[in-house]
Amino acid sequence: MSERYNEIYRRSLNDPEGFWAEAAEAIDWDRRWDRVIDDGAQPAARWFAGGMLNTCHNALDRHVAAGIGDRTALIYDSPVTGAQRSFTYAELRDRVARFAGALASRGIGRGDRVVIYMPMVPEAAIAMLACARLGAVHSVVFGGFAANELAVRIDDSTPKAIVAGSCGIEPNRVVRYKPLLDAAIETARHKPEFCVILQREAGPAELVPGRDVDWDEAVAAASPADCVPVAATDPLYILYTSGTTGQPKGIVRDNGGHAVVLKWSMPNIYDTGPGEVFWAASDVGWVVGHSYIVYAPLLNGSTSILFEGKPIGTPDAGVYWRTIAEHGVKALFTAPTAFRAIKKEDPGCALRAAYDMSGFEALYLAGERADPDTVKWAEDHLGVPVIDHWWQTETGWPIAANCVGLGRVPVKYGSPTRAVPGWDLRVLDEAGKERPAGEIGALVARLPMPPGCAPTLWNADRRFREAYLTEFPGHYATADAGYIDEDGYVFVMARTDDIINVAGHRLSTGAMEEVLAEHPDVAECAVIGVADALKGQVPFGLLVLKDGVERDTGIIVDEAVGMVRGRIGPVAAFKSASVVARLPKTRSGKILRGTMRQIADGEEWKMPATIEDPAALDEIAASLSAAGYPN
Repeated sequence: MSERYNEIYRRSLNDPEGFWAEAAEAIDWDRRWDRVIDDGAQPAARWFAGGMLNTCHNALDRHVAAGIGDRTALIYDSPVTGAQRSFTYAELRDRVARFAGALASRGIGRGDRVVIYMPMVPEAAIAMLACARLGAVHSVVFGGFAANELAVRIDDSTPKAIVAGSCGIEPNRVVRYKPLLDAAIETARHKPEFCVILQREAGPAELVPGRDVDWDEAVAAASPADCVPVAATDPLYILYTSGTTGQPKGIVRDNGGHAVVLKWSMPNIYDTGPGEVFWAASDVGWVVGHSYIVYAPLLNGSTSILFEGKPIGTPDAGVYWRTIAEHGVKALFTAPTAFRAIKKEDPGCALRAAYDMSGFEALYLAGERADPDTVKWAEDHLGVPVIDHWWQTETGWPIAANCVGLGRVPVKYGSPTRAVPGWDLRVLDEAGKERPAGEIGALVARLPMPPGCAPTLWNADRRFREAYLTEFPGHYATADAGYIDEDGYVFVMARTDDIINVAGHRLSTGAMEEVLAEHPDVAECAVIGVADALKGQVPFGLLVLKDGVERDTGIIVDEAVGMVRGRIGPVAAFKSASVVARLPKTRSGKILRGTMRQIADGEEWKMPATIEDPAALDEIAASLSAAGYPN
């Protein structure tokens, strides 16, 4: 284990105030803090209380003032339109200041909320940074979200304004956002004062007189706005994530801790310095897009890629390699599902050979469990370290990772390595007792959480406490289950509700998925626990095969069942699986295991707002029915 990592990790836990105060020196403050950590704040501790700063200044103006305004800040690459644009720090600062002026001229100021409903275009990042510049609170809603879901978010955040694109562009279709926005505003109880609409050639929209303003016209008439200092504990943004009750949770991110920790993470976790190119292949509608497309690279003075496309189909499974080679990407961060899609379409990675990726140094995977088979495939074909790491919307940055900037350590497949400095991780049983090394339980973090984590939910302190701080007093409940081995390596096996109880044995569906993923014909898979009158629950597997596989599916299923029973044992009671064409996923690539389990058990279920393709659930329901579920 890296001695540098060990030393820094120990210091982060033994002297958190000194550790994070030192990290905070890397950003500009309008007023220094009174306390590094206010651990008496409710419902959770607050960082850098009393401090004043502006996040947009630290992301843009600071670099221009330092004489690097001509460095490339943002590269827009859109294979769905064939367009590319790049912006220096000075150019991006000027565009953000001008759009901030357009908002300010219409009354947007410190503390006002602005909903952003945009495709993956530079204007999405510009709108976010413009809100930060004014001290306004942005709430980005994934472009193309259903009208009723957008309405719920409008009512919860009560925005003074909405910034939207006229449409989004998918590989085979144009998604018209404006009708969805109009329907959402019609449905919502709260009405915004105005909307700014970015017109795209692929799908221009009709504007509502008196309410809607054309982006270009608004910017042309505006004067640049200066940065507005805000409290470190003021909210920078609200980001909604699905709640178990159907009511979305508005994750709040503050300005001070967020800026400090994201700046710290770039060199120390991702080994990316100023001027180097970092690509997070995500969407600004997700936390990865907030943290590692928009804010962290710019706070670090790096170059960020904003990519409007898919890992396959825009035009093929080589688009990632083309993007890396063309823009000199040092590090790529994406979800394992993207690589499973590439592996399924191009199993031998033949398209990789056409591109010079000599400047590419590391691949980072997060968002869901990175199965060892996918990690090994990427290692073999890319020839660079593949770094699995674990974090959540609530945390805003990694909880566990192989911190490359602190000295990369050996990989243990299936593990995101060790806790990141600042995180004191434990594994607890249902009674709150710590589990021995290697034994599965609830993964929790001892309070206080480090900077950058959500201090609360928007207008819902009590709900925040109940969701995260009540089950294990003194700890943040991640809702993930796993174990920590004798070397301190963390293994995140499943969500806690994906740990199934088979005849009194607590088993991880993730462990079974690891085995299934090793079958040579399987591209990706999922295991769900289904109700069983005798055993309580039994596992059921869903297998997606690699392209070109023509073997008998019954034989493949028998082989897969045999692999699980041979590796985990008869105690797993893994006896059945089905081959399916695809797995239902959210737009961020997470497999909808919980919804599939509800279908299998005959429970009432709701179509998730974030689902990528609703028809995939119909196909799964048919497969489950053919297998005899619900019983």
